[in-house]
Formats: sequence, C-alpha cells, structure tokens
Amino acid sequence: MSDNTSPTVSVVIAALNEARNIPHVLGKLGPEVTQVVLVDGGSSDDTIKVTLEHRPDATVIQQTRTGKGNALVCGFAACTGDVIAMIDADGSADPGEIPNFVKVLTAGADYAKGTRFALGGHSTDITHLRNLGNKGLTGLVNVLYGTRYTDLCHGYNVFWRRIVPLMDLPDPDLPAPADGGKLWGDGFEVETLINVRLAAAGARVAEVANVEYPRLHGESNLNTFRDGARVLRTIAIEFMRHRRKRAGGVRPALAERAAER
Repeated sequence: MSDNTSPTVSVVIAALNEARNIPHVLGKLGPEVTQVVLVDGGSSDDTIKVTLEHRPDATVIQQTRTGKGNALVCGFAACTGDVIAMIDADGSADPGEIPNFVKVLTAGADYAKGTRFALGGHSTDITHLRNLGNKGLTGLVNVLYGTRYTDLCHGYNVFWRRIVPLMDLPDPDLPAPADGGKLWGDGFEVETLINVRLAAAGARVAEVANVEYPRLHGESNLNTFRDGARVLRTIAIEFMRHRRKRAGGVRPALAERAAER
C-alpha cells in the first residue's frame, strides 16, 4: 500500500453486451481507481472496443468459463491494487461511492459490504417482492452465522485483495464441467457465497450504505424465484459446510492467523 490512507484500488467489472452502459460506469470512476479490469463474457457488441476508447489503460480479459462468479474470480486474479471493488456494468451502482468503502477498509475492516437498506442507502430499482425475499434471506443468514447484515443480495462490495483466498472460489483455470453445468461458485450465487464464507472465516465486515439505480440500458438477467431459490440453496449448502468444519475442529481462518501472531 502506498501509505496508510491511500491504498491502490482495482475495479472489477463483469460485462456481457454492455456497450451502451460502460461509458457511464467508466465516467463515474474517481482518481482513487488505479486499475480497471473488464472481464468480458463473450460479448457480441462493442463492449471491449467502447471500454478501451474510454479507458485505454484498462486490463481486458475473457472469462474462462461461464457465469458471474467465474467472471469475478477471473477479474480478481488480474487485479494488482491493494483493494478490489466489485462494480456491476449496468449502471445501477455509483462508482463515485468507492471512497466511502475504502474509508471503512482503512479504518480496520477486511470487507466493506454495500447495503441499500442501512441509513443513507436505498434502491430505486428493487421490486416489493424481491425486497421481501432479500429481507427473509438476510435474516436467515444472520441467525445462522451471527451476522448483522441488512442486505444479503447486493453486488456492490469492496475489500482488501489479501482476503481473496478466504473466499475459496473456483480456480479460473479449472475446466468447465463436461455436462455443461457450472462449478459451485461460478454462477449468481457467488455474492451470497462470498458473504457467508467471509462471515465463517471471521472476517471483519462493515456495511456501507449506498444507492442502487435502475439499469440504464438492456434487460436484467435476474429472475426473482429462480435466483431466490439459488440463494437459499447456497445458504443451506454453505452452512452445512461450515458446520462440518467446526465439528472437525477447524477454526476460522482469521482466528488461526491471529493465534499464530
């Protein structure tokens, strides 16, 4: 890190056919961002060309499998900054809020978790049904993990690059399943998976209020019932995984590090 208050920041943007939205996202990045990593999912439009027109210094890579989780882990592997910020390519998140997240990290947090539902945050995009589902799933995680999350299903998160190994995400170099499916963690479940794994690892998580806007152009791939069921399945699988580790005497990763020091 350059000094105690000014870490370098890499922004990871996973994109698929977002040529119309990318200029807005890139234009909102502040001077604290030292690296832009665009992970392209095989766009058929000018996503890559437009990105390089607006940010010639961007690191552009192709994801190795399919799914948002794989795109993110590919992006994390290409990051060089002290801090990594996850930003959606659809314009729903304001990159200008990144300094608010970084401030929380430099104050001692490992992971700055965006929330639309803490004081100062809100969403102009979420439906009533999705809001109810999110609250229920968030409450379930809080009961199981002893967390105090207010917004489980949100993708705007910023964290120290050094904690990426705690997420235990699938290696980007692994081959895709022969049956055409996804490796666990390669899909939209990735955000929930990261949130619960970091909680289980004993990471210091601080929520940061932020505003979610409607997608600028194009259609969202979100499906309330399908993706809600996927998140619920993720919570159940990961909690059983956590219980097995605890039963086997495995201590949280960050607790192990503290004990070693």
